[in-house]
Amino acid sequence: MTDLETRVAAPPAPPPPAPLPRRAVPALVGYAAVRVLGLVVLAVWSAARGKSALTLLTARWDSLWYTRVAELGYGYRVRLPNGDVHSDLAFFPLLPWLERGLHAVTPLSYAHAGLVVSLVASLAAAAGIYAVAEHVYGRRVGVCAVLLWAVLPVAVVQSMAYSESLFTALAAWALYALLTGRWVSAGLLAVLAGLTRPVGGAVVAAVWTAAAISFVRERSAARTDGVRRTAHAPSGTAGASTRVPFLFTLRRLLGVLIAPLGAAGYVLWVGRRTGGGPFGYLDVQAGWRNGFDGGYAFARFVADKFTSFPSALAGAGLIAGVALLLWLYVSGVRRGQPVELLVYTGIVLALALCASSYFGSKPRLLLPAFPVLLPLAEALARLRTSRSALVTAALAIVSAVYGAFWLNGSGPP
Repeated sequence: MTDLETRVAAPPAPPPPAPLPRRAVPALVGYAAVRVLGLVVLAVWSAARGKSALTLLTARWDSLWYTRVAELGYGYRVRLPNGDVHSDLAFFPLLPWLERGLHAVTPLSYAHAGLVVSLVASLAAAAGIYAVAEHVYGRRVGVCAVLLWAVLPVAVVQSMAYSESLFTALAAWALYALLTGRWVSAGLLAVLAGLTRPVGGAVVAAVWTAAAISFVRERSAARTDGVRRTAHAPSGTAGASTRVPFLFTLRRLLGVLIAPLGAAGYVLWVGRRTGGGPFGYLDVQAGWRNGFDGGYAFARFVADKFTSFPSALAGAGLIAGVALLLWLYVSGVRRGQPVELLVYTGIVLALALCASSYFGSKPRLLLPAFPVLLPLAEALARLRTSRSALVTAALAIVSAVYGAFWLNGSGPP
């Protein structure tokens, strides 16, 4: 009797993962639900105070400057009684361009077009944050990261005719392009980010850093491979080595070269228009009392809070908030967060915390620094679904109430 070989069927191959847009649906649905809650609370709160929520979202503070640029172009200045000159050249052009384009093809006013751009951009930003977080830490962390960004205390800015949502969307997708090796896409997104806000340089720095690391790793791998081949190859073949595909190298170089064109182009244009040369944009910002002083003015602002008891509580809260941001950033370093994210986040944090700008604007300037939320997203993802949902719901209510209170009060500058 002959032994027959037992044939065991191979296990079926796992199904391919769903496309990224489909995987992001739960995060986007959750994000939209949180933002709708915030807008409903804002509408009710504003109506109770005799104000228009739509006006608060589209026709106050910086949104007025963006709308003016969209409608009339650059050239408007306001001279204040103290001698300061506020020029619309401080506002980068991509949002006004989009407002103008949407106004041209729809019945929307410039202000309402800005709101639509912001709302769409906020969803794109949520999708980009999900893509980055999922790529680094997994799907559950991706959903939690989006929800945490949605429930930030000043998250109502994400639904205003401001440029924060647009910039965060471009930055997040640029970072995702870097993480997945799409160099040209990363460079093009960096160009657009550089046309959106001054902090666009953080995206450029991330592109350059990722490219430098990629190049160094390739050289190191090539040297290691060369040593291995020399030791084991037959005579006459010791010089052979692997080579990086030419197209990959070309794409990486192209991404590096085009990345700064947006920010540099606008800054140089402003310098030529004002006659201030390469530093003309800094003169424009100085007219708004914006500058980089390493955090000295902010430290004095916080210290002044301790001159009386009620304000001392606010000072303690500011110190705790800054300490939390730094702790989260260090946590990202310890957890081995990709260098691209660390470079980008570090620059955004430094520009927000160490600038001498109006201190009430710092919370919204921190909105694009979404990678600092990833350690918190990991912690939230480790909870049971019911508990994480309860925590998120509670934070969403607090964020909605605070956003309505904030916009009906001092609001973002």
